[in-house]
Amino acid sequence: MASLQDQLLKAGIVDQKKAKKIGKDKRKQARQLPKGEVLLDENKEQARRTLTAKAQQDRARNKLRQAEADKKAIHAQVIQLIKTNTIERSSGEIAYQFTDGSKVKKIYVTAQLQNELSRGQLAIAKLADEYTLIPRQIAEKIKQREDSIVIVLNNNEKTEVDVDDPYADYQIPDDLMW
Repeated sequence: MASLQDQLLKAGIVDQKKAKKIGKDKRKQARQLPKGEVLLDENKEQARRTLTAKAQQDRARNKLRQAEADKKAIHAQVIQLIKTNTIERSSGEIAYQFTDGSKVKKIYVTAQLQNELSRGQLAIAKLADEYTLIPRQIAEKIKQREDSIVIVLNNNEKTEVDVDDPYADYQIPDDLMW
């Protein structure tokens, strides 16, 4: 197989004198390099840079895929937690109202479930446009994984009363319905 130099000579693009000068310059340049250092071919260098850039892009793409897979796994865990720990409320007669974003929603519960909701022993979770009751411990686990699923989780801690509050002397009853 003929070298590139031979091919250029045959095609008439380069003459013999110019080809010898290029070869001589190349050898001279190789001799001027310190011992052990090799003259790098620019094509090889460009190929190496391209491979490095492609490897970085692949790593970034893999990180995104892994993050997406982790997100799906967490969502599957949340769904499983809700489905296995849902509290039945089918015989509820009392309307319990709560806010979901900027909308007021209503679910029907029993008196006992209403009491547990107001004391913070139960929570309301939203899964696929459906509201379910779950125990507080499960709601806290879900909240750690995906905060937007738990809609209502009442605190049973006493809140501080503002000194300037004109209604500080009036207690709000636990059974107040709104």
